[in-house]
Parts: sequence; C-alpha cells; structure tokens
Amino acid sequence: MVGGPLLSVLGRLGVARGPWWRSGLAVVPLWPPARQRTVFAVAVALVGCASGAARVAGQTPLSFDRYRATVEPIFLVDRGGWGPGRAACVTCHAEQGTPLRLQRLRETAEGEVFWSEEDSRRNFRVVARLVTPGDPDGSRLLRKALARSAGGAALHVGGKFFQSQADPEWRAMADWVAAADPVERALPPSLDFDFFRECVQRVFLDKRPGDVECVHCHESGSRGFARPIPEGRDFWNEEESERNFAAARRFVEPGQPMMSRLLTHPLAPAGGGDYFHGGPRRWATTDDPEWQMLAAWVRGETPECVVGRGNR
Repeated sequence: MVGGPLLSVLGRLGVARGPWWRSGLAVVPLWPPARQRTVFAVAVALVGCASGAARVAGQTPLSFDRYRATVEPIFLVDRGGWGPGRAACVTCHAEQGTPLRLQRLRETAEGEVFWSEEDSRRNFRVVARLVTPGDPDGSRLLRKALARSAGGAALHVGGKFFQSQADPEWRAMADWVAAADPVERALPPSLDFDFFRECVQRVFLDKRPGDVECVHCHESGSRGFARPIPEGRDFWNEEESERNFAAARRFVEPGQPMMSRLLTHPLAPAGGGDYFHGGPRRWATTDDPEWQMLAAWVRGETPECVVGRGNR
C-alpha cells in the first residue's frame, strides 16, 4: 500500500491473432467485509491512459503491451461450458454493469472473435482500476476468481477458476501486476448511509406503473438488498437498514455510477444499462431524475430525494 505519483500508461501493440483469442477469464472482486473497512476504501487506482499525463521518471507503470499479450487473452478462455467456474468470463462481463466491464467482442467473416486495439485500450483502463500496482495479493482482479483457501475473495458469482496461486494463468496476471511500481490512490467517495436509509430504500418500495417493486425480487439470497419488512411496519428500522446497506453496497462502485450494478441493471440497454436484468427496467435513460439522484449519491453527494414526486 505504498503511495506514489499517478502514472499514465504508454504502449502500442498490433492485433495478434491465434487460438488464444478464444481463451478467457474475468474477475470482479467484492472485498470481504473485513477488508472493505481498510483496503476497499483506497482500492481505486487512478491510472492514466496512453494519451494521458506524462510518465513519472524512474517508475514502472502497468504495461499495456504485456496486458494485451498475456492478461487479456485469459478473459476469453472457454472453460468447458456454461455455469460457475466454466464459462469464459467475457460471456458475463461484456458491457455488463460490473466493475470489469469489457468491450463487446468483434467477429471476422470466418467467425473468429477479437478485440481491436482501441477495444483493448478501453478494457485496459477498466482493468487497471481493479488492480493495485505492485501488489497482486491486494488486487481485486486477482482475488475474485481465486479459491478462498488460496487467499481469494469469499464470493464470485461466476465461480472459482484458480485453485492456487501456482495456476499459470493466475501467475501471468500476478506477474503483470507485480512488475509495476506502486501508484498513488485516490480515496473513493463515502456512501451516505443516512441518505440510503431515508431515500434510497424508498426506491426499493416505490412501484412504477406496470412494474413490480424491487423488494419483490431482492428480498433474499445473494441479491437480497431489500429484506422483508416485519409485519406491522411499513419501513425498515435502523438495524435492518444497516443490513440492507451492507448488501446494496456490494452492487455499487463509489464514484462510478455506470460501473454500479444497482444503477445499470434496472436501466434500459438503450440508455446505457446492462443487456440482462431479470426484473423490469425502471429507468429508460440516465436523464431520469431518480437515476440522477442515485448517481449523485454514488458520487458521494447528498442530493435532494425525488422518490415518489412524479419524476416518471
């Protein structure tokens, strides 16, 4: 966790073709609660793109060339079918509202899939936010798909791809991260719990015409950020709100509304939302005042509550 100046990333590599274009891995870690109080608070590394700030003399940035040659191909590995720990991670993470939001694959006339160099640079900027340069063990990208017994995160919906840190693919990512010098991190904004309790939770209960309330599908299980309200009450108390907050924040990237699943899952795809959501689309565009309110909250602001004020 040693600090240092912000780095920009330089590098250029032509599109390489080969069997590895059909290989892949994706990791979208969520820190376990104990680490959320420490590392997650400072885990967002600000790494410049190729056209960004000048490189700091004497320091080694994350290498785009190495990323494209050895890391990005892992995202495409077909691990034997559909299901946790088996499907290629790009299957779930192409333009989805997760921290690892990869570009959609292109396809040649012969059916070969690939990312253009510009696609890869966009992927690189996303991936760079999910690693701690110089610290593989502290990098979200590496922890999510690693077995918990090997030091990985407690949960990954996509399954565990690596049973040990000796796995060649895991080592390839680790070596890429370790080769970079530590960089200065910006503290992500804090999410206002009071605003969540008094306003955000009202979104979960507010039914829009023709739709069902969020609580209808999100009252239990891994998606349960709106637990049932005990009989005799119409709202959550303080303790229940804290539990909802702890669950809901797993779907929020502080400072990044468009990387926060709480905001992208219910957003229509035409408006920039995810391509799949089991429930209805609550917002047609990001111009919806309610969406804008939630986006401001994710950015660390405390906006005016607009829930139930005819903002549809």
